Amino acid sequence: MAARKTTVRAPKPLVAGNWKMNGLRGAKKEINALAKKLSKLDRLPCDVLICPPTPTIALLVETAKGSKVRIGGQDCHTQVSGAHTGDVSAEMLKDVGAKYVIVGHSERRADHGETNALVAQKAAAGHRAGLISIVCVGETEAERDAGKTLSVITAQLKGSLGDDFDPKNTVIAYEPVWAIGTGRTPTTAEVGQVHTHIRKRLVARFGEQGNGYRVLYGGSVKPTNAEELMAAPNVNGALVGGASLTAADFYGIISAYL
Repeated sequence: MAARKTTVRAPKPLVAGNWKMNGLRGAKKEINALAKKLSKLDRLPCDVLICPPTPTIALLVETAKGSKVRIGGQDCHTQVSGAHTGDVSAEMLKDVGAKYVIVGHSERRADHGETNALVAQKAAAGHRAGLISIVCVGETEAERDAGKTLSVITAQLKGSLGDDFDPKNTVIAYEPVWAIGTGRTPTTAEVGQVHTHIRKRLVARFGEQGNGYRVLYGGSVKPTNAEELMAAPNVNGALVGGASLTAADFYGIISAYL
């Protein structure tokens, strides 16, 4: 008798919005508008997340209460508490109702010199607090032009993920640095190539559970290109920047799954 093949179900997509340093208290109207749009759906085929600036997290958690919108943080410190002026711990994010935390975004890596090792520590801190950590990877334009995209991604995955990470507490986000906020996007084939490479590296390291990780694409995702990008191989959602600031645009991206 032939051995039965194990069918691995594709992970449920996640569409996450990274508001970066944008949004005052009045931005809650966008959360309300988004929640209202989502409430009209009988079934939501993807998870929906907004990561606002830290000062508005508690407000937006309360605003989104009872809706299909989850709220997360954009960064966290490695320690629970201490003399770290201006930093925020993962436990603080959890305490005000956050469910996720983004770590290792290219802007943090570039502007603050964050290394793969530090990103791994921050992701582990998120797990310690009970958050899902979204670990970002991506190549610069110079690295891409030099043909180093896959080797850079491989090194970032190796250094930014701990051996005890798993699909329940970790999401991977691929964001080509040269495409973030520029309006430029890779072709669907190029996105699929990198995401398939990421999937292979995850399976090589974590075994069969490597197929369970959600791998998001980010980099100038808009309502006009979301459906095509989300259909690329091994793409399980999006990490969206500017287009997540308004409910209308963000819902347009979510609609790729409707």
